[in-house]
Amino acid sequence: MKELYARLFARPALAAELITATFFISILALASPLFVMQVLNRYVAQGVDATLITLTTGVLIAVALEFIFREARTKLATRVSAKPDEDIAGTSFGVLTKSRLEALDKVPPEMRREILSGISTVEQAYSANNISAVLDVPFALLFLAVLYILSPTLALVVSFFIALVFAIGALGQASSTKKSMELTNESGKTSALLSTAIREGETVRVFNAGNFLRKTWQSQSGIIQSMRRELNDNQGLVQSLTQTVNALMSVVVIVFAGVLTVRGQLDVGAMMGTNMLSARALQPISRFAQLGGTFVKARQALAVLREFAKLPIERDRGSAIANYKGGLEFRDVGFNHQGSTNPLFESPNLKLEPGSVLVVTGSNGTGKTTFARLILGLFEPTRGFILADGLDLKQAAAEWWRKQVVYLPQEPALLNTTLAENLTINNPEVDPSKVNEVIDLVGLRRFVDESQNGIEMQILDNGWRLSEGIRRRIALARGLLTDGRLVVFDEPTESFDAEGIATVHNVLGKLARDGRTIIVISHDQRIVKGRHVVLDLNSKPVPTVAHVPGVVAAEAQVGRG
Repeated sequence: MKELYARLFARPALAAELITATFFISILALASPLFVMQVLNRYVAQGVDATLITLTTGVLIAVALEFIFREARTKLATRVSAKPDEDIAGTSFGVLTKSRLEALDKVPPEMRREILSGISTVEQAYSANNISAVLDVPFALLFLAVLYILSPTLALVVSFFIALVFAIGALGQASSTKKSMELTNESGKTSALLSTAIREGETVRVFNAGNFLRKTWQSQSGIIQSMRRELNDNQGLVQSLTQTVNALMSVVVIVFAGVLTVRGQLDVGAMMGTNMLSARALQPISRFAQLGGTFVKARQALAVLREFAKLPIERDRGSAIANYKGGLEFRDVGFNHQGSTNPLFESPNLKLEPGSVLVVTGSNGTGKTTFARLILGLFEPTRGFILADGLDLKQAAAEWWRKQVVYLPQEPALLNTTLAENLTINNPEVDPSKVNEVIDLVGLRRFVDESQNGIEMQILDNGWRLSEGIRRRIALARGLLTDGRLVVFDEPTESFDAEGIATVHNVLGKLARDGRTIIVISHDQRIVKGRHVVLDLNSKPVPTVAHVPGVVAAEAQVGRG
């Protein structure tokens, strides 16, 4: 409820309009019971048709006006949540795409999906209908006041049932809170199984993992279904009790009203009118009580989304160099993964002049890909500095810096958009002729020409449906179209056939001739021939640096290995 009040108070003028509309809706709702009372007491007693016509005309006007006010209130209530819902969705997706990768990696992908699914939970909870239901609650007192004028005894009886419904709703909400949180946690585990079954179909079948996954799914589904049944049973009990209280109140009100009528303290019209008024007084309370579970889920979803939003964000702003030449320096750099007591590496000191070639080598797990991520600014060193032409990367604007790097990751993934947009994503203003030149350079021309929509073909499943060789060629073209002065290739020949390896070496040779600074990360030290520097991460904790002599000519700096 705090969230709802915050949304209302954020726009006081709109809240005032909503309250005013609700007031008139409540006033106009009195027309129906008053109509019944007047028909029974005046028309039935006197039989004057003009009286009936007048009463009917009046109540029809009131019903029409009530409808108009309700529609107006719905539109106003929609505006209450439009901006907050948009902000929550935008902020959450922004965190997903802008948070520091090292922090985001600690949140499993399945949990991220569960967290972001909370956006729709919040939107549903604070919908226009639910806001209207909450606004109706205080105006139940208006019907109680009219009821009190007719009969203080009946007003007291109805007040008792209203308090009872409130108590039922509060107990139901308290019971649902813990169950909803547990259900959210278990749903994340189910999402992990589902993701495996969807994305890794080949692995599941080839290694006969289906039986294991089915058993795990059955067990997990049983837990989920049991928890959902408990939660649904709890909410169903609240609903049943509320409906039962409504029925009991109607009976009790009729009994008391009948007794009072027999004693002459009420007439027949007032007897029927009090029954209608009592129902209208309890109706918003009953509806509010049944919304308890909805608001519990929304509150929990908001809490998780706000916690997610606390992840550290990459810098939107920072320093930039007008003409980056490609220089890169590592000064006493050290890195520890959080929670690890041993550094992955520490204290390498290395300065690369523009046009230099560096080979970073090491066995699996020695930190080669982490080293690439440090260069890209995805991770920050635990200590020391990485300087680009003298600029500390910690102070550099992240977007600017990544436009300076031609990057080929070890396991490239693509975006679910067109091939053209994938290629130019980091340099959308690139000339189309340059795009075609790069397509030819990386050996994609045949693939593009044979695709039904050519360069406008749609990439699906982040490119994982494509052959690995084609996906890596697309990623290579994407990196080249960034056109930066620093080149970082992580295991560039991995999974390539002989033709693909030749393409990579041809690209590296061209980049070397252009005077780019090249960093090749590979377990194979022989990937580069010619003069270069080798950073060996197998040496722990301080990597060794070796200068390998070779042919000085730029054309031969990067050769076939």
